[in-house]
Amino acid sequence: MQTIVPHIWLNGVADEAAQFYLAAFPEAHVVATETYPTEGLPEFQREYAGRTMSITLEIGGYRLALINAGDEFTPNPAINFFVNFDPAFRIDARGDLDRTWYRLTEGGQVHTELGDYPFSPRYGWVQDKYGVNWELMLTNPDGDPRPFLIPSLMFCGPVQNKAGEAVDHYLSVFPDARLGDRVHYDRDNGVVTTDSVIFSDFQLAGEWLSAMDSAVEQPFTFTPGVSLLVNAHGQEEIDRLWAALAADPDDGQCGWLTDRYGVSWQIVPDNLDELLSRPGGYGRFMEMKKIEIDRF
Repeated sequence: MQTIVPHIWLNGVADEAAQFYLAAFPEAHVVATETYPTEGLPEFQREYAGRTMSITLEIGGYRLALINAGDEFTPNPAINFFVNFDPAFRIDARGDLDRTWYRLTEGGQVHTELGDYPFSPRYGWVQDKYGVNWELMLTNPDGDPRPFLIPSLMFCGPVQNKAGEAVDHYLSVFPDARLGDRVHYDRDNGVVTTDSVIFSDFQLAGEWLSAMDSAVEQPFTFTPGVSLLVNAHGQEEIDRLWAALAADPDDGQCGWLTDRYGVSWQIVPDNLDELLSRPGGYGRFMEMKKIEIDRF
């Protein structure tokens, strides 16, 4: 089981978005679809009774989930997804990248045009029509292998220049954690300094993520529009992760918390599906802040 699964909050269009991504990415398929209960929902969710609640996709062997909900939150570029097209593993890596780029840009907004850059011969950054941000890159086949998809955290706004500090914190929280690369800026432009991080990747509980400090001021920061769900094994691990990550341990709902940097996490038991299937399980789940397994 993938330990950390990114979840993307969508305004009632998860089914549509899933079909969009299945067409956009090579080697993409649906792993699971969860539906809202038909009764016992809180008032703000009653319009979703019996409808899709979430869809888990596997793209190039990596899982992410689409949450079908209201308009409370939207994705933004504070959390992007690196998509690594590695010629060492793909016969036509460049062609796969170009085809994916073409589909993702339909109705979207290009942040960085697809082209040749010092760090990659083929790179582009796009926000698709659902607000999800993707950085497509032709990877150096001689470099250390990385997963096809990697969540990338961009520290900006109130947490500008906190990337290095945050990564060190996450490394101290999770088991099987290790730092990959870390590269600092070579200049001070008034937004970043030589202590700021231009790129860092790191592994938490077997899963790769990356982080950077934005080189320019940005009008956004982290929100629950993209959250990181952790499949925790047992109450002891839930308690430990909640205590270590939550900015306010008494805040949160349904296993969701916000950490000291504003990043949203979902700390849930790895058998959550079975717990929710118990009579009244969903209602009890909605009443909790930190998940307490023995309450199901």
